[in-house]
Amino acid sequence: MKFFSLFILLLVARSSHLLAQKATGKSEVVGSVVDSVSGKPLRLASVSLLTDQDSTYIDATITNGDGQFRLRNVGTGRFRLLVTFLGYRNTSSLVTVSRETSVDIGVLRMTEQANTLSEVVVKQERAPVAVKGDTVEFNAGSFKTQPNAQVEELLRKLPGVEVARDGTIKAQGQAVSRVLVDGKPFFGSDPKMATRNLPADIVDKVQLYDQSSDQSQFSGIDDGNRERTINLTIKRDKRKGYFGQNSVGAGTDARYQSRLNVNRFNNRIDGPGRQLSLIGQANNLNQQNFTLGGGAGGPVIVGGPGGLETAANQSPTNIIEIKAGGLNYRDKLGKRAELSSSYFLNQAITTTDQQSRRENVLPDRSFLTDQHNYSQNRQTTHRFNARLDWQLDSMTNLRITPNVSWQTTGYDSRTTSRSYLPAGQSLNDGDTRYGSTGDGLNGYNNLLLMRKFRREGRTLSANLNTVLTNGMTNALNQSTNLFYDSTGTNSLSTTRLNQRNRQNSYALQNTLTLSFTEPLSLTQKLELRYAYATNRNRAERDVVDANDVNGQYDRPKAALSNHFGSLFATHRLGSTLQTRRLRYSYALGFDLQQSELRVDNRSVDTTNSRRYLNLMPNALFSYTFSRNRSLRLQYRTRLSPPSITQLQPVVDNTNPLNIRLGNPALRPEYYNNLTLTFNGSSGMGGKSLFLFASLNHSDNRISTMTTVNSTGVQTTQPINTGGYLSANGSLSIGRTLQPSKLGISLMTNASFTRAVSLINDQSNESRNVSLGQGFRLQSAYNGKVDYGISGTVSYQTATYSLLSKQNTAYWSQYATADVHWQLPFNFVLTSDLTYTATTGRAAGYNQQFTLWNAALAWQFLKAKQGEFRVQGFDLLNQNRSVIRNTGDSYVEDVQSRVLTRYFLVSFVYNLRKFGV
Repeated sequence: MKFFSLFILLLVARSSHLLAQKATGKSEVVGSVVDSVSGKPLRLASVSLLTDQDSTYIDATITNGDGQFRLRNVGTGRFRLLVTFLGYRNTSSLVTVSRETSVDIGVLRMTEQANTLSEVVVKQERAPVAVKGDTVEFNAGSFKTQPNAQVEELLRKLPGVEVARDGTIKAQGQAVSRVLVDGKPFFGSDPKMATRNLPADIVDKVQLYDQSSDQSQFSGIDDGNRERTINLTIKRDKRKGYFGQNSVGAGTDARYQSRLNVNRFNNRIDGPGRQLSLIGQANNLNQQNFTLGGGAGGPVIVGGPGGLETAANQSPTNIIEIKAGGLNYRDKLGKRAELSSSYFLNQAITTTDQQSRRENVLPDRSFLTDQHNYSQNRQTTHRFNARLDWQLDSMTNLRITPNVSWQTTGYDSRTTSRSYLPAGQSLNDGDTRYGSTGDGLNGYNNLLLMRKFRREGRTLSANLNTVLTNGMTNALNQSTNLFYDSTGTNSLSTTRLNQRNRQNSYALQNTLTLSFTEPLSLTQKLELRYAYATNRNRAERDVVDANDVNGQYDRPKAALSNHFGSLFATHRLGSTLQTRRLRYSYALGFDLQQSELRVDNRSVDTTNSRRYLNLMPNALFSYTFSRNRSLRLQYRTRLSPPSITQLQPVVDNTNPLNIRLGNPALRPEYYNNLTLTFNGSSGMGGKSLFLFASLNHSDNRISTMTTVNSTGVQTTQPINTGGYLSANGSLSIGRTLQPSKLGISLMTNASFTRAVSLINDQSNESRNVSLGQGFRLQSAYNGKVDYGISGTVSYQTATYSLLSKQNTAYWSQYATADVHWQLPFNFVLTSDLTYTATTGRAAGYNQQFTLWNAALAWQFLKAKQGEFRVQGFDLLNQNRSVIRNTGDSYVEDVQSRVLTRYFLVSFVYNLRKFGV
């Protein structure tokens, strides 16, 4: 903690010095702008104050009706004054401010731009942040990073953007699910492939927006299917050449790492051309430049032993060894087609060692469960992604987007547990060994045919979306469980399980959507649409007991076996009327959906079918204010069918102390959702404000019904309940202080969830409230030093109507500090500290520790492309992970074994060769 305090103190002192430069500067620069020929004052000319050294933005204003301007609170130093006005050549003047006084630069004369188009070259000096409709655009040059930094480091500097230690990104409180490069996929839809494999210095702009579906983008009518998206545009002079970062290293405790990254971009004169990227990675340091498990359907492990549920957290909860490699290719095929494709292979061994304490809420009492789980998951994944854009003729386009992944898995775990009353009386002890092997195929394809007509705005499109999942798992479940009497001291009974189970799962979903748009006027457009969708599922579970006589698994267990199928089919017909004006637009739409849910229990030869008719309204309003501000308000409804796991009426005793059972009587969930987004920037992009708020409501959400017997065995079954409400919001305020170039961001987050569940046939209403306040102070790299300080404080409460004395409240504090320091003789020092503290947890689960990492590197070769690096991880040997999970009927603290102190020596080569 002393190291952390000293480090923070040094950085704060450095920040205070820079801030003091701004605070004490009381000079002002005045002048006027006129036409060079007529002498007429030029009104509303843009006047920008830039640093003389590197033209970094300081301040800006516009001229008044007499052509005069005034820039206040200017610090001492040398500056460049840039004046721009439409139709005139840019003019600039050097200004030196040496003391606190008014500097009058006199009259600046602007020359009218000659209208010789062949000689005109326009170079726009962009603002750091700009709001263009629903898109927030960051100028990467205004957020300078240290040499050889990756895109992830650039994103950390952007106001409103948060990057967790595992690489997941949140922008304005929403998770980013897609990162594009020049508007095209890079290794499919995995965000980390771009943010952790591309260098920051090739990025020109970072564009942040909610990307609608391909069909919605074509028709111009919002269909509600949106993904938070980042688009990276590449600098013009970096669009042709070779680049990448490659490294190899070894360290203590058998730690190792290697990385291969080679990119070849070769753009054509008429637009984007061939792009080829080769990447590879191997390490046992919990470093993945990709998302584990990815693919169309996610992991295929079925029925793993439950009990430990993890939540998103700043720190890892396991140790991962990975080997991975892939190839990304993009090029034009003739004049009418463009292909993007990639193949990626990864092997991962994930070791999890966790202990937890869960407090379970009952109507008349509570009980605790202490559990230890050790598991190892081995997974090999192949995934292929592609996108083909084909212009059939001048009015017709075809887009095909196939994605396929296939996986093999091996899983082994041992779980021991003890449940007891608060006074200490034992309820049960459990010891479960579980092992499984499996393989799965996941497929996805989107086929979109788009047709325009001669009348502007009239379109016809057909979209066929297909999702396929097919998986198989073979497992061995061996468990011994001891139950106690009411005194908690005498053994009541002992049960032993020795079972094999085989599970097959299959799902095929097809959705056909037809859309026709017709312009009613210059400002109004009408969309008519029809969608037909089928979602077919099949689940087979066969369980056999061991034969104590011959040792074979030849005794079928009918009570735990079941073959089940489901079909959810929908017909949806609707329309939307959209109106667009200069500053605002709005849309109102209604859909009528008829759906049928059919369940087929093949084990007992029974079929049940239910029909539903729902009205699905939607509305959208957006308003663009003057000067980089926009507002968006959207209301949507959606219908979600229950999964086949929730429907299948079979007992899952993978964890004999926490039994799960499906419910074939479940109804689809109907949700109402309201979202509000506001984006704003001012002061030539030096100030920014982002607001996001969301409200969800459902009166038939799928919740849980839990029954707990006297020995603490829980049986959980899904049911429909009402009264579900969730609300969350985030506010981000950013400002760049000049001339220190210091960026300050304040982030406020809040959430509220109310949910109803049943516990022993009694209704329990749980409420969870979370409040968080964060800040980040981030410098801009000045050629020598780059540093940042951030912190977050959060307060959370969980209350339960059944047992109010189990209500809980707890605090979490999280702070980081990092520095990059360019030393003499080509040495570079980097260091980061992370301080974590929690209170209000279960005994033994509160924590307070500092994670300190540092590295010293020597750069050599031309342009410092080579680098020898010595780094230390967790120098104080304090690293750990403790997180808290809250559910409808429990509060749980989980502590995980993670990587601790090691040292690593590595060689890094940064490939940079552009213009060839």
